[in-house]
Amino acid sequence: MDKTMEKKVTNDAAAYMRTIAEKRGRPIDLAEEWVRKATSKTETEAVKAKLIDVVSPNLTDLLQAIDGRVVTTAAGKVKLETKNAVVRREEMNLREKILKIITDPTIAYLLLILGLAGLYFEFSTPGAILPGVLGGIALILALYAFQQLPINYAGFLLILLAIVMFIAEIKVVSHGVLTLGGIAAMILGSMMLINTPAPYMRISVGAIIGTAVGTAAFFLFVVGAGVKALRSKTTTGIEGLVGEIGVVRTRLAPRGQIFLRGELWNAEGDGAVEVGESVRVTGMDGLTLRVVHVQRATATSEAVATGRSE
Repeated sequence: MDKTMEKKVTNDAAAYMRTIAEKRGRPIDLAEEWVRKATSKTETEAVKAKLIDVVSPNLTDLLQAIDGRVVTTAAGKVKLETKNAVVRREEMNLREKILKIITDPTIAYLLLILGLAGLYFEFSTPGAILPGVLGGIALILALYAFQQLPINYAGFLLILLAIVMFIAEIKVVSHGVLTLGGIAAMILGSMMLINTPAPYMRISVGAIIGTAVGTAAFFLFVVGAGVKALRSKTTTGIEGLVGEIGVVRTRLAPRGQIFLRGELWNAEGDGAVEVGESVRVTGMDGLTLRVVHVQRATATSEAVATGRSE
C-alpha cells in the first residue's frame, strides 16, 4: 500500500486499540504506542505494563487463574467460575477428517491435475470409462476444495494454458518450445494458485516441480505414443492387407488366386501374371484383392521417377 493508505490503516488500528484499552482499564497511551511503533514485547513485559492479566502455560492453569474474576460482557458483569470446569474436546468425525484432507492445498492441487489428465484421457480414447470416472470425481473434489481456499484464478488459467501447450506439442513440431513453455506455465500457475501469504497454506514446492515434470512426461510419452499409434499404418484386418506381397497360385488372367498370410485369396490383376510370381495388394473389392505385378509396379515407379528428374 502507498504511504497515505498505510497512515490511514495505522490510525484506524491505534484508535481501535485505544477503545479496547479504555474499556478494559489498560494504559491507553502505552497500548497506542505499541501499535504505532510496531513494538514487540515478551509476555513478562506485557504483565508488568498491565496490558494483560495472567500468563498460563496450559488450559488447566488458565482456568484456575481466572476463577472468581468479574468480567464485563454484552449481557453485563459476570463472575467466572472456572476452577472445577469440565473441559470437553470435540474430535473431528470421519466426514470432517476427509474434508480436512481434501482441502489441504497440496492435495487439492494434485486432485486438479489428476482430474484434468483423466478427463483428457477419456476424451482422447472414448470408451475407456475408468479414467473419465476417476477424473470427474477428482475434478469435482478439487473444485470443492477451491471453494474453501483463497484461489488466484490467474494461476488456475496458467495451469490450463500449460495443459493446452502439452497437447499442442504432440501435434505441432516446436522443437520443445511448447513443452518448456508448458512447464514454466505449470510451475508459475501452481505457485500463484493459492493467494495467501500464510506458509501452511502454500502448495509444496516438491509437489509443484514433480507435477509439472510428470504432466509433461505424460503428454509427451504416453499420449504421444497413443497419437502415433492412431496415425500408424493399419496392420490387421482388410486395411492391413494393402501393400502386402503375395504369391500367385493360379494364373491371373486377369482373375485368379494368390497366397497371402497363410490363406488363399481371390485376386484380380492389371494383366496376366504367371504362377509363382509375386504381386502387391493395392486395394480390395468385396472379398477380391486388387493386385499388381511386383516387377511391373517397380518398373512403373522407376519410369515415373525418371520422368520427374528429366
